[in-house]
Amino acid sequence: MILVDSSVWIDYFRGIGTPQTDNLDRFLGTDWLVVGDLILTEVLQGCATDREFTRLTNLLTLFPVVELGGQDIAIQAPRNFRTLRRLGITVRKTIDAIIATRCIQSGYFLLHSDRDFDPFVQHLGLRVV
Repeated sequence: MILVDSSVWIDYFRGIGTPQTDNLDRFLGTDWLVVGDLILTEVLQGCATDREFTRLTNLLTLFPVVELGGQDIAIQAPRNFRTLRRLGITVRKTIDAIIATRCIQSGYFLLHSDRDFDPFVQHLGLRVV
């Protein structure tokens, strides 16, 4: 399964062509994609109009929506955060630690365009597209 980060969805919906949005376009129509509940929130909060909100809600909920948090992730994400901090790496956003940890724990690949995930790849085994 591939979890798509908000950084890719936002570029995709804005029509910005990147290697990541090209990959997303390639995977659309397969049953490999899932949307994280908090990623859904991030994308939808950026909608400028009610019409856009409704359109994106309808599109994104065509994919399975997975819970990113929960008790196990709420405990493991700060462990991962602390591991990286001991290596001298500061995780800037809690939500990125949660997303990365969910992917690591669930065996998801992450499709992203956010450098904040790189330490999770390098040190904690996050798999990316």
